[in-house]
Amino acid sequence: MTAMSRALGRLPDWTATLTWKAAAFIAVMCCALAALLGVLVHVQVTDRTVGEARGRALDRLTEAARAYEAGDRLPLGAGVGLPGLPPRLRHLAAGGRRGTMVGTGDTQPTMWAAGPADGGRVLAVQVDYRQGARIIAALDRAILWSSALAISVTLLVGAFAVTRVTRRLQTTAQVARRISAGDLDARVDDPRTKDPTRLQDEVAAVAGALDTMAATLHGKLLSEQRFTADVAHELRTPLTGLHAAAELLPPGRPTELVRDRVATLRTLTEDLLEISRLDTKSERLDLDTEHLAPLAERVVRASGTGTRVRVVRDARVETDRRRLERVLGNLVANAHRHGRGPVVLTVDGRRVTVRDHGDGYPEYLLAHGPQRFRTESGGKGHGLGLTIALGQARVLGAALEFANAPDGGAVATLRLPGPRLPGVPERAD
Repeated sequence: MTAMSRALGRLPDWTATLTWKAAAFIAVMCCALAALLGVLVHVQVTDRTVGEARGRALDRLTEAARAYEAGDRLPLGAGVGLPGLPPRLRHLAAGGRRGTMVGTGDTQPTMWAAGPADGGRVLAVQVDYRQGARIIAALDRAILWSSALAISVTLLVGAFAVTRVTRRLQTTAQVARRISAGDLDARVDDPRTKDPTRLQDEVAAVAGALDTMAATLHGKLLSEQRFTADVAHELRTPLTGLHAAAELLPPGRPTELVRDRVATLRTLTEDLLEISRLDTKSERLDLDTEHLAPLAERVVRASGTGTRVRVVRDARVETDRRRLERVLGNLVANAHRHGRGPVVLTVDGRRVTVRDHGDGYPEYLLAHGPQRFRTESGGKGHGLGLTIALGQARVLGAALEFANAPDGGAVATLRLPGPRLPGVPERAD
């Protein structure tokens, strides 16, 4: 099968829904059941109607045979070699046997009965079968219409019942997606799970399990956030004293090592505190209007790296300068720490990209985003830079995406939001 034939034969997306599948299953089962019952009723009534007509025709054939043998006048509708007698029945009677067959006589439905006569002739009678044919035709119409009505009613009732279930499943799926997006306060709150004496169906059991899981995750996350914040706060005081003590040490290589480690611990502590504030969503924006190109150049100068700034198109953005500098600074530092030069920071309107020419981002980061304290390939650092950059970007209302360039190297793309003016929709570059 070619790609075009597969595309032409592909069903619409809505046919994948459980409602459609259930409705199709109900319709097929109703049609099969209606067909089975219709065939059974049709066969039963037809056999009875044909049997009654056959009995009457054989009785008249017996009367006609007696009259023929006695030389009396044959009854109406009886005769020897009657025209219109079906050939099969004529051949059966010529062979010395009696039989009946439904056929036509004078263009009307007729029950024929025939038997042998003297001289190899055939004695036949015909009985009016119009009433029986009308009964069977009326029965078939009644079966057809009643089946269509029953299928329609059953389909509507079944679709209504299935829709109620699928609507609850859709609500549960929406809550699950909100939880996956980070909204751990989302709950299904199915009323069936509130009353322990009420029997729960499978959908209510899934909803209750999802709510329990979300509550457990929320509790664990809050505990971790409190632990991180408490540890960072507790570390600030001894680190401040340790930093002051390190400044009093005499110059020398050991002193430089101590000061370097103390500075690293202070940076880690401040990063942990910043992540704690981001987790609790306690950060507030201090908005101002900034030109992106000069801001990017300041970030690069402050980093002390050989990053090249490339301006395709400058733009004025309404943003929090400190947070934006923090995001860009972390991206530039990460590119130099885990990638290879040259590192290029490109400003194109409200889109800023930072690219290096190293091995690119690892697969886990592309699939799940930055993870705290996780670095690969022996990279240095404590693995919080990209996590903080992503959190601060969300505070700014910006989108931060990570990808690998086709010709090698990691690419981080920051898309800043448009002007925050009332009544004016945002426009992306």
